Amino acid sequence: MGNECGDLTLRGKAALDSAETIIARTAFSESYKSISGYNVRTLDDVFESSRNFDTLNKKLAAEVLRAAKTSDVCYCVDGAVCEDEACKIILARHKNCEVLDSVSKGANAYNSARLKAGQPVFVSAYSVGDLKSCRAACVYDIDCEYVAGEVKLRLSDIFGEETECSFIRGGKAEKIKIYELDRQKRYDATCAVAVEEGEFLQKGRYDYADLEQMVKLLRAPNGCPWDRAQTPSSIKSNMIEEAYELVDAIERDDPDGKEEETGDVLLQAAFHSVMSEEKGEFSGSDALTRVVKKLIFRHSHIFGKDKASDEGEALGVWDKNKEKEKGQSTVGETLLSVPKNFPACMRAQKVGKRAAKCGFDFLSSVSASEKIWEEVQEMVACQMNGDKQGSFEEAGDVLFAAVNTVRLVGVDCEEALRAATDKFIRRFVECEKLIIADGKTVNDITGDELLFNYYWEMAKNALAKDKYR
Repeated sequence: MGNECGDLTLRGKAALDSAETIIARTAFSESYKSISGYNVRTLDDVFESSRNFDTLNKKLAAEVLRAAKTSDVCYCVDGAVCEDEACKIILARHKNCEVLDSVSKGANAYNSARLKAGQPVFVSAYSVGDLKSCRAACVYDIDCEYVAGEVKLRLSDIFGEETECSFIRGGKAEKIKIYELDRQKRYDATCAVAVEEGEFLQKGRYDYADLEQMVKLLRAPNGCPWDRAQTPSSIKSNMIEEAYELVDAIERDDPDGKEEETGDVLLQAAFHSVMSEEKGEFSGSDALTRVVKKLIFRHSHIFGKDKASDEGEALGVWDKNKEKEKGQSTVGETLLSVPKNFPACMRAQKVGKRAAKCGFDFLSSVSASEKIWEEVQEMVACQMNGDKQGSFEEAGDVLFAAVNTVRLVGVDCEEALRAATDKFIRRFVECEKLIIADGKTVNDITGDELLFNYYWEMAKNALAKDKYR
């Protein structure tokens, strides 16, 4: 039926003239006036008996399908057929239905708002949660304050709450800010909103595609000389630095820092995807598609036939699928796949874990600790014999044995070593303060082990309430 009286098409009128039964979704619309001269059954009573819109649409579809069993039915809806959920149910069940469309609610909102964007996305307010980033959007069915609030939240996330939009009611458009969507005086079935993004540098909100676009602008011939000069090798360390800064913000429980550093990590990802796209290797979209498909494949206990009742079983399914995905048929291949540029402690721990999955492990943390002393003795023997290469190798064995011992205790090696280093720094700083307070310097007492230990114990006592004691 369209949106206004007179939107009825000639083909629509012909269908009405030949129909045995005419059913209208509602009589409470301007477009209903176009068919009011026919013998029409309305379904307004179904609205009153429905608890929610999902139930409503199912009941509307059921009424039409029931009538279609005994006669040819012409079902009339306001807006376009593709915008009506009940119509979608009917079309899914009856493939031989003929669709005669009219002016859509989205198109009506677009025309009323006079948007400049040529390809807006049209969506019902009741499906606005599915709306993704786009240049422009027209949202219809904003028939109450609650629904208006939901639309406001979604559009604010995409376009920014301060972005200007057009609020449409009865075909008339009014300019407001998105945050004002749920502050209007009256809502009805004709209410809609139309919004489009501003100029790139003035947008209220940006998404990942915008981030890649920014990198492309910076690397363009008239862009930034530094950004243009970068290669994957020249900025590879930046990714590591930004990741560490994000982890630092997480450990400090700093929300603002986490937001900033997460953005910096994404920037590095966008930089590498743009440079790879320039070489014809892959695009950001390729990388995102790959990781989503990876998540689907590895979570076969969610999206497939595998089962996992707890965290451990879920991790087991993940590892099994990962090995299958990477074509790894031996344990050795899984060990070789551990990145060599991991921090040494982290890499040793991961290698130990993977080897342990096939049973190649110590019986317990106690037996692993015995290996430490064995390796220490061999290291000291090499050192005493002046064997530098042997000392180097045995030192590595000492550390590897220590990592395995800590792993079997159930402690993360990286976190434990970092915490121990932080504790040492705090105690040393406190110790030095006490020494300076007595008119000395650390260098003055470094040769006096007893005296230094005296100050060290005092520092430990001073920090006794510290949770890392």
